[in-house]
Amino acid sequence: MLVYQDLLTGDELLSDSFPYKEIQNGMLWEVEGKWVVKGVDVDIGANPSAKEGEDEGVNENTVRVVDIVDTFRLQERPSFDKKQFVTFIKRYIKLLTPKLDEEKPELFKKHIEATTKFLLSKIKDLQFFVGESMLDDGSLVFAYYKDGATDPTFLYLAYGLKEIKC
Repeated sequence: MLVYQDLLTGDELLSDSFPYKEIQNGMLWEVEGKWVVKGVDVDIGANPSAKEGEDEGVNENTVRVVDIVDTFRLQERPSFDKKQFVTFIKRYIKLLTPKLDEEKPELFKKHIEATTKFLLSKIKDLQFFVGESMLDDGSLVFAYYKDGATDPTFLYLAYGLKEIKC
């Protein structure tokens, strides 16, 4: 199994159990999330169909969550406006570039401007998430709903991820 950690914070943000598609010249990974039901289903051996008037489909211990957010304990953070986002990206580039492998800084710098413009074009539709440590200096994970979709699509800054074999 492969786990992808934030290069700056060490937070686990993704694994290979969630397939991704590279977009924006490999700068972003696009991952489809799903709403799932999570909860404790306790079976006490009673036959619910024998009890009249009870709603069989309701379990008070269940909750709907997005699989990726729940699995990696992502924490939602307040949205950015365009100016705040540009400030974040500038700081992120400054922190990330020295941590990249030899050939990656040039490719990163070559494509980050177009990727930033792509993200800015969606800024009003994006939800922003950080890893469970909630550190401001780490990577952001972006989520949005494609036209008519009921499940969110997540975007990861690929250069900010480190692959770990488990």
